[in-house]
Amino acid sequence: MLLGAALTVLLGFLIGRADVPYVALSPGPTVDTLGAVDRHGDACSNPAAPAPKPSGATPSPKAEPDCQQVIQITGIPTSTGKGQLRMVTVSVQSSMTLVDTIRGWISGSEAVIPRKLIYPEDKTEQQVEQENKQEFENSQSSAETAALTELGYPVKVTVTEVTPDGAAAGQLQSNDIINTVDGTPVTSTQKLLELIQAKPVGSTLKIGYTRGADEGTASITTKAGTDGTPRVGIGVKTIQPHPFELNIKLDKIGGPSAGMMFALGIIDKIKSEDLTNGFVVAGTGTIDDEGNVGPIGGVTQKLYGAKDAGATIFLTPATNCEEAKSNVPDGLRLVKVSTLDEALAALAALPNGGPLPSC
Repeated sequence: MLLGAALTVLLGFLIGRADVPYVALSPGPTVDTLGAVDRHGDACSNPAAPAPKPSGATPSPKAEPDCQQVIQITGIPTSTGKGQLRMVTVSVQSSMTLVDTIRGWISGSEAVIPRKLIYPEDKTEQQVEQENKQEFENSQSSAETAALTELGYPVKVTVTEVTPDGAAAGQLQSNDIINTVDGTPVTSTQKLLELIQAKPVGSTLKIGYTRGADEGTASITTKAGTDGTPRVGIGVKTIQPHPFELNIKLDKIGGPSAGMMFALGIIDKIKSEDLTNGFVVAGTGTIDDEGNVGPIGGVTQKLYGAKDAGATIFLTPATNCEEAKSNVPDGLRLVKVSTLDEALAALAALPNGGPLPSC
């Protein structure tokens, strides 16, 4: 009997330590996009940080190597708010035992999901991490584009090449700036593509452009591309002239979900108004060049991370509202946002106690 009991205990221990095909999602670190981090990505006190508002804007000084601003702007005066704009993350435990899995199921702030949902069987962990890193960089680029547009530095879609036998041959030229399609402003390459493909192949589009100091309109009849969609036969790129240098310095984080908070951080640093009004605001959401806020994963874990960081307001993508309101920690107010403009409007309403769109 004693031997049987010992074997049972040993077997139970071995089973409990066996690897299982699951991963655990838990609240990850949060970062104040208005603040500074050290080389490890941890928050630090930066003596070179911009002066707080509303005492007046001051030139953005050079950050110390071991403690640098997350959003770095040089060439113009900058300042930061009294509160915080915190981006939130999710930590992934990629190696799980049965004991870890049971513990995660019991926990209210963790989620246990099949491993293949995070790490597909046809990809290595390194490949997934590289993709996440690229998404993070893309989110920064879109955040910059959306923020600069909001600040009055519009995107200019410029022609880089014209296909010799394409629909636009003889009508558009390299370096032309595309302003409108059928009277609708072109605010990004994404918008240009949407407008071109909004009508069937063979439709004639009125494309307004600027060439040097002159403006003109070209009537271009679309042709079918190799995929059968309407095309005008041009290559384009975007430029967004602005009189300062802008960089985001944050490593060891992946995925696209910090886009909206980066955009808000950029706007707060450049505008003289304090967007935070002393509140600790957390949030999440992808953002595109047009300023549209998209859904993210792991919202429950991000809510708990925001709460632990002292946030009282959580900017929530509209698509994630149903899940978020079912798991929101006490003391954290959910605010529903679909666009960058809605997020800015919500922040502006905070100090006066104005109505906010709730989940």
